[in-house]
Amino acid sequence: MKKEETVNGIRLSYEWSPHPDAAGTIVLLHGFLSSSFSFRKLVPLLTEQFSVLAVDWPPFGASEKPKRYVYSYENISKTIAHLINQLTSGPITLAGHSMGGQLVLHLLKYHPGIADKAVLLCASGYIPKAKKHLIAASYMPFVDLLVKRWLEKSGVEGNLKNVVFDQSLIDKEMVNGYSLPFEKRDIFLGLARFLRHREGDLTSEEIHQLKTPCLLIWGEHDRIVPLSTGKQLAADLPNSCLEVIKKAGHLLPEEKPEETAALIKAFILGL
Repeated sequence: MKKEETVNGIRLSYEWSPHPDAAGTIVLLHGFLSSSFSFRKLVPLLTEQFSVLAVDWPPFGASEKPKRYVYSYENISKTIAHLINQLTSGPITLAGHSMGGQLVLHLLKYHPGIADKAVLLCASGYIPKAKKHLIAASYMPFVDLLVKRWLEKSGVEGNLKNVVFDQSLIDKEMVNGYSLPFEKRDIFLGLARFLRHREGDLTSEEIHQLKTPCLLIWGEHDRIVPLSTGKQLAADLPNSCLEVIKKAGHLLPEEKPEETAALIKAFILGL
């Protein structure tokens, strides 16, 4: 069930599943244009042994999208760190999918003591800051309509076909779940501000400074963030290992939840 908490000046939506005998807490951060809905198959598998916190990080999902908020990785990291400190105690594992993986890396940079371990699921990497003309465009009147039109070119179902290897997995529940956050205008205004405020991804030099043990899990047929990015991240992260799941694309929590959960559990428990 969704809950809300006002943190760092913004109302966050999240799902909190505490376990009475937890071996620690896993914090799940979804990818671009997504929400905690993307973890609906993974969470029940992880809550067998762990407490799980799945966050709709701004400007996505059901979280607030205020004009006053700064949608930079640094500020979003600060917001999530506050929520983690308010709700959890004991060992923490940060787990991020796609752009949520990049957010995990920023959390490790700005809050180095926040997690004992980290998991990167098809994490984005090495993407520069938006070009100046795009940032300038984000200030245009009715920019939200332009963002909406851009997203509608492929549509939710078209985007799902790009991220899922086995197309038969795409059903009405999946399409409706990923469509829901885009039924309100505020998401398009939030995306424009995120484009404006987002820094570039961490450089190889910055990543090399992160000492937290990291597990990288990749889909063999990822067309959004190719396996080559995973291999580069694994080479840059000094304390990491890379696992590849066969016959899977970019959306691992949807496509291969059992294999993904097993790898995460083994990594955390040191099996």
